[in-house]
Amino acid sequence: MKQCSKRGVRRWAAACLAALMVLALASCGGGEPPTNLVTSDKEEGRDVNLFSPMEKTDPNAENVARTASDLTVAMAEEKLGVTVAYRTYTAETYQDRTYDDVALDRARSNMDDLYLLNPDTIMTLGLEGKLADLSGLDSAKNLRDIIFTANVVDGKLVAIPQEVVAYGLFVNVDMFKQYGLELPNTPEEFLECCRVFKENGISTPIGANRWWLETFVFAQAYAGLYNGGNTEEEIAALNSGEAKYSDYMRPGFEFLQTLIDEGYVDAEKALVSEAIEAEGPDFLAQRTPIVMAYWGAANSETAYAKTDFEMQVIGFPSSWGQMPVMPMTGWGVGAQAEHLEDAMKVIDVITSDEALRLYSEHNRVISPSKNVKVDCVPALRPLNDRIEEGVYVLGSNAGMKVEQWGNTCQIVQKLLGGATVDECMAAFDELQADTLG
Repeated sequence: MKQCSKRGVRRWAAACLAALMVLALASCGGGEPPTNLVTSDKEEGRDVNLFSPMEKTDPNAENVARTASDLTVAMAEEKLGVTVAYRTYTAETYQDRTYDDVALDRARSNMDDLYLLNPDTIMTLGLEGKLADLSGLDSAKNLRDIIFTANVVDGKLVAIPQEVVAYGLFVNVDMFKQYGLELPNTPEEFLECCRVFKENGISTPIGANRWWLETFVFAQAYAGLYNGGNTEEEIAALNSGEAKYSDYMRPGFEFLQTLIDEGYVDAEKALVSEAIEAEGPDFLAQRTPIVMAYWGAANSETAYAKTDFEMQVIGFPSSWGQMPVMPMTGWGVGAQAEHLEDAMKVIDVITSDEALRLYSEHNRVISPSKNVKVDCVPALRPLNDRIEEGVYVLGSNAGMKVEQWGNTCQIVQKLLGGATVDECMAAFDELQADTLG
C-alpha cells in the first residue's frame, strides 16, 4: 500500500505526523531481508531505538514539523534519563524499497523499539500482533475518540499520533473571485468551477499527484457513513460482506473519471508525479487554482505557507458539503521490543498533554488530545471549523477489515493508468473477497 513515496517519504512523514506525517505512501511487505539503515555506536545507559523517515535535526532546522517532534523526544530523554537513538530510512539509499516496505521488515524482525508508521502499516502490523497495546498509558486517557476509532486493532490501541492529519483542497481565492466563483461544496459545484476555469484558458484547473487523488473518493464514498449516525452498523455490514466497498467507492471514481475526461486533471502527469514537487510550482505561480494537500503544508515554508495570493483550505466536495479527509498515522511500539518498558514510557511522555501542547503550538496542528487546542493560521480555518463541528471522514480505519488508505491509493492509480471505473470496482470486490476469505 502507499503513503510514503520514495522521494516524498520524508516530507510526508514529517508534515503528516512529525512524529510523522502522511504522509506519500508505499507498498507493504516483501523484498530483501531487513538490514540496519544507519550504524550508530552503542552508548552506555538506557537506550531506546527509534525508526523513522528522518534523522534528528538541529532545533533551528527549517522543517518545523520535524523540529517539533525532536522537542518532545528531548523532553522524554530528560524526564526518563534515556537516550533515544534515531535509526533512519533514506529514500536515496533504498530506491527500490519504500519506507513502508522497510518498516514492515524491521518491525517483524524486532529490530527497533519505536516506529513511525503509516495507516496501512499500522493495520498490517496490528493484525499480525507485532505492536504493543498502548491503551493502558496515562496519555491514552486524554485522546480524542477519533484516535481510538482509527487505531484500535483487535481491541488494542496500537498507535498514537502526535497530530491529527487532515487533508483538504488548497484553493487560490483570488482566482475564484476573478471569475466570479464561489468556493464549491458539492461535486456538481466543483465541476462547474473547473469548467469556468477551463473556458478561461486555465488548461489544468487541478494540480494532482499519484498519491492524493484518493481524497476526493473518500469524501464522496464515506460522507454519509461517518456523518449519518449509522457508522457502526454500516462498517459491520462491510466487514461481514453484506455491503460492498465498491458500492461506496463508485461515485468517487466516476467523479475522478469525469475530471480526467474533461481535462481538469492531467492523468498521465499525475501518475508519475510526487506530492507537492509536481503541482506546487504551478499553484504558487497561479497557473493552477486548486491542489490537494495535508494540513501541515499550509504551515510549511517548503510547501504553501507563503503565497502571493489569498489561499484557503477547504474540505473536498461531497453531498454533505465540504468534507475534510483524515487518515491516521502514528507511533507504535514493537510488541517484543528489546527495550519495551522504556519505549512505552517514551511514548507516554511524547503523547502526554504537556508534550502535545508543545508540539501543537510549535507546529500549529490539530492535537490528538481532547485537552489541547491551538489556533490555526487563517487559511486553515474553514477546514478546522468543519473538524471542530465533528464533520469529516476517515481515510483510514482499523475497524474496517479492508485497509482503506493504501488500497484506495493503488486502485486510483489504476484509474490514472487507463483502467475503467468498472475494472476498479472489480478490484475492490476482489480485495474484499480475499480479505473476508
